[in-house]
Amino acid sequence: MNVRAIVVDPGAPASLRIGEVPEPEPEAGQAVVEVRHASVNFGEVRYAGHQPPGTVLGYDAAGVVVRAAADGSGPARGSRVVAFGPGAWSQRAAFATGDLAEVPESVALADAASLPLAGITALRTLRAAGSVLGRRVLITGASGGVGRTAVQLARRAGAYVIASVGSPARGEGLAALGADEVVIGLDSITDPVDVVLENVGGSHLVRAWELLKPGGNLQSIGWASGEPAVFPPNSIFTLGAAKSLNSFGDATRVGPDLVTLIRLVERGELSPEVGWRGPWGRVAEAVEALFGRRVPGKIVLDVPPLEEA
Repeated sequence: MNVRAIVVDPGAPASLRIGEVPEPEPEAGQAVVEVRHASVNFGEVRYAGHQPPGTVLGYDAAGVVVRAAADGSGPARGSRVVAFGPGAWSQRAAFATGDLAEVPESVALADAASLPLAGITALRTLRAAGSVLGRRVLITGASGGVGRTAVQLARRAGAYVIASVGSPARGEGLAALGADEVVIGLDSITDPVDVVLENVGGSHLVRAWELLKPGGNLQSIGWASGEPAVFPPNSIFTLGAAKSLNSFGDATRVGPDLVTLIRLVERGELSPEVGWRGPWGRVAEAVEALFGRRVPGKIVLDVPPLEEA
């Protein structure tokens, strides 16, 4: 049986169209999920045109298990789940059971779909930076999905949170999420910081490194600017305790972290930040809004059931 999915088409708007693909054949440790909602990440659509035509895109989804894993692992058939894995933008997709988490009835599946990659990234980079209790944490590109989640998690962990955005409009709502300061760019920051979660790259990365205290840590997450980062001669050198810059790309074995994020949402301690939601037939429109910096937080696509496609 075929199902419908968002696939790569270099000739289509945003290099994406809805087409038919075979229903997935899961491996023993995978469950098949009927996807109800999927969310969009910047990197997925930025490089969509570089993928082979017909590739099913997406990593973030939420829906209902229609076929439990053959090896007996993971959620049972009929379970509401949030999922992370390739090929998520499809009416049905197969996910490793280690990359699933059950979603309680009190949490909307559309909200759950917004969590995986952005939530995992924010959670794991803060964890890698160590305790932030009482420390100054700078989050650049704070208006995006990772940034808005990181602001909430850092504040919850006891940090003094500085949220950097590109314009006043992009900063709306960040103070309510827990930012102690919302700044435009980085030029107005004069006091050094202990931790940076850096989503912009280019000159932002260089300036953020300059703001980092001796002994501080910078987590390089994204490169939304697309610009090179040029460090002046000797700018890496610092007196005192060594500063560190870490890359981030670990999105493996995410199930336990998805459980953590869902529990925080269930308890009202984390707000899923959905800035755009609509039917998946409007994906090109959503991508255009994302590239135009008009989406605060995440894009969530509503996926039609098989009988409505």
